[in-house]
Amino acid sequence: MSDEEYEYCPRCEANLTLQKGYRNDLPYWVCRGCGETLINPEVATDSNIVWCCDGCGAMLNIQPGFNEDSGEWKCSECGFVNKIDASELYLSEEEYLADLRDPYRGISDGDILELSMYREEGNIGDREDIILVRHGESGERFVKKILGTYDRSVYDYLQEHPVRNMPRIILLYEGENSLIVIEEYIEGKTLEELLQEGTFSEDFALSVTKKICSVLDELHHALNGIVHRDIKPSNVMVGPDDSVYLLDLNIAKWYDESKSDDTEHMGTRNFAAPEQAGFGMKASSEKTDVYALGMLMNVMLTGKFPKEEKAEGKLWPVIERCISLDPKDRFSTKELMDILDEME
Repeated sequence: MSDEEYEYCPRCEANLTLQKGYRNDLPYWVCRGCGETLINPEVATDSNIVWCCDGCGAMLNIQPGFNEDSGEWKCSECGFVNKIDASELYLSEEEYLADLRDPYRGISDGDILELSMYREEGNIGDREDIILVRHGESGERFVKKILGTYDRSVYDYLQEHPVRNMPRIILLYEGENSLIVIEEYIEGKTLEELLQEGTFSEDFALSVTKKICSVLDELHHALNGIVHRDIKPSNVMVGPDDSVYLLDLNIAKWYDESKSDDTEHMGTRNFAAPEQAGFGMKASSEKTDVYALGMLMNVMLTGKFPKEEKAEGKLWPVIERCISLDPKDRFSTKELMDILDEME
């Protein structure tokens, strides 16, 4: 290929032809060298600005009848009505992409104003999406969560029907990219933090498991039943008075007995039941949470999973049945509660 056949960026003189994905028939191109947005000279437009649809990303300039002075434009590709305002132009592709990823994008000004009352004090557990906040007027502490994965209907239900020993949901704000949750702040340490100090006694593990069972029993009897799907040490909080709280509902789902598989396969490795990974003939159910409880009991007693080290003592037969590969062979939550009652 001769030098005359290459095309170069007029700003930084980078070789566009060698940039991955470049074609000279594209309506516009963002130079990989300097970030300049370049309009194809063949595009009939009086503007030197690339106008892209906020709904689908299509270039508006090439749509018949488009005029940047119109104030707004309905995209002919997806039907989204775009606000055409030169005062809100992005200065770079990076700024545009950052705005698309903004978790607050699409949240109303009124909701943003309400959210501003919750002043951020720091991240919890080095998680950027879980933040300790304090209300500007009352001084009360809360937890703010920024969720990209969630079922809004589960949060709506639990806001109206709080479950004992789960953090109360105070407020919900939904935008285009996320659900912002303001929930009750619970004092205490997670099992993950406590396990750093050593494993637990059989009596303590039994007591914690019973208390989690009590929370799950209420969840599992909410309407058609809510399956938590992410029981693990970091999602169990032990309070100063030995109260036990179950946290984190971001992958919780409604139980649907007609489903033969989960729509999305989610969970935490080793704690997730086989059906959460698509293995099995049924979708997640209350037995899915029982499987995770079995794994949790073993970890509390040994610090390891059963494949690494099986727990000893009276709880092992209970754990073994909880982690059966076939959900039909596992305890129900109520059965597990009853057998643990008998063991105390």
